[in-house]
Order: sequence, then C-alpha cells, then structure tokens
Amino acid sequence: MFETVLVPTDFSKYSQKVLECVGGLPGVKKVVLLNVIGPADPLARVWDPGARLKEAEKKLADQAKLLEAQGLEVQQRAEPMLEGDIFRKIQAVSDEEGVDLVVMGARGKGFVRNIFLGNVAKNTLRYGDKHLLLMRYKMLEGGEDLEEYCSMITAKVLCPTDFSEPSDEAIRFIRGMKGIHEAVLFNVVSSGESQEHVDAKTKEATEKLNAIKAEFEKAGIKTSVRVGVGSPAEEIITAAEDEDVSLVAMSSHGKGWVKQLVVGSVAYEVSKNGTRPVLVLRAGKAS
Repeated sequence: MFETVLVPTDFSKYSQKVLECVGGLPGVKKVVLLNVIGPADPLARVWDPGARLKEAEKKLADQAKLLEAQGLEVQQRAEPMLEGDIFRKIQAVSDEEGVDLVVMGARGKGFVRNIFLGNVAKNTLRYGDKHLLLMRYKMLEGGEDLEEYCSMITAKVLCPTDFSEPSDEAIRFIRGMKGIHEAVLFNVVSSGESQEHVDAKTKEATEKLNAIKAEFEKAGIKTSVRVGVGSPAEEIITAAEDEDVSLVAMSSHGKGWVKQLVVGSVAYEVSKNGTRPVLVLRAGKAS
C-alpha cells in the first residue's frame, strides 16, 4: 500500500515522535527523510547554507538510525531553499522520489497550543496531491511530554463515508489495507426537512453501512456501523473520540467534488480540528 514514504522533519520533538510511528505503518519499506533549510534571516540577499547544511545532514543521519533500527531503508535529503513555501519543496521531493504517502506531525517547531494545524502541515494538506498522514499527540499533564497515538496506528480505524464515488474509493482502499484490526463505518445525516425525514435517512444510511460492513468482515476486519446527525466534520471528530479510534481514514473529497479543490471542506476541518491522527486519501488516487 505505502511502500515508499516521505517524512519531512524539522528536528522538533514533535517531528521526532513521527519517526517512531513510521515502522508501524503496514507495508512501508523505504523512508525518504527530508529537512528543508531556509535562511536564518528571511531578508538576507546573500546566503551561504554550508554550515547549516552540515548540521542538518548530521541530524538526519541520527534520525535515520532510528528508522533503520525498524528495518527500513532510509534516504536522507537536506534541501536548501532561499525563498518560497516549504510545502512546495515537500511536494517537489515527493514527486521526484515517487512516494506513496507523506507522513508528518500536525505541528512542528514553536507550535502554539491553540493552533491545531501548523502552517507547513496545513499547506501540504490543502495544496499537496499525495496521500497524507497527519500524526497527532496529546499533551500530557505538565506540558512537556508527548503521548503518542501511533503505537498501533491501524488498531481501530474510523472510516467516514457519504457514499459518494470518492468516499467509496477510499473505503475500498481502507478495506484492502493490511494491519487493520477493527473498523468503524460512519455516515453523517446533515439535512432533513422533518424528524421523519431524518429518521428515514438514518435508516437508509444504516442499511448501506451494513452492506459495506459485510465486505469488511469478509476481509477479516471486525466492523461496526454508526450514523450521526449534524455537521459532518463535527460529528466525525466526536465519533473519533467516542470510539477512541487510533486513526481517522477518509477521502479528501465527498459529494459535490470540485476538481479544482485539492481537499474538501470536511476533510480539511477534521484534519485541522480533530485530536486523532488523520489519513487523507486523495480522491482519484486511492485505487
């Protein structure tokens, strides 16, 4: 599924934690470890990255040892960049290396507690075209240590669907992933002219989910179904907490997919405001 993975790192404690998760992803064989080096002074007209490049290469070598200890092949890339957005370099390297997945922390250096998604992660989500896994960690009491969700990233997966073609594509992809122990299939009824109408939609959604459940169980995955009523993004975030899932896996788009939009509003809001790791499967690429 994800044989070659790109992991951008800024050497922060948050990005260091991401490295501990990569070996747990099913099927991963090779990791491209990337650090993007920008000028210390953004206004500098002359920039010699030599010393910082050597420092980055040393740190990458140290992080590579952690990945190699997990049995992974590692390629290290330290990339200077005088100007522009870091996510563009991430996209360029992911294209050059032919990666299947980008894995990164939702936050990096100097994150502020009330900012749920760092700028680089946000732009990679919004404008990138590779499947993206955004890792999240809970701040423990005291604020120093980070508790990871990734000890068994595929232990229990929430699979939201609106029964659109992109969602169906993502569901088929998730069903074929190795290492999933349990899945929760989830649909949100977001409109209804009356309670009777909402009840009818809920019943219809439950029947559709049960049909998908049967396919998951044929694949050997313990599966349950759940239907929510309300705002799709809010209901998905709530369901992820209620079910205590290890991962939310969803399509980048749902109904009303506009091809010019790289990520739909629901996937964006869940990735931005949720507290669980999110795997965003790009519509049209989850085959």
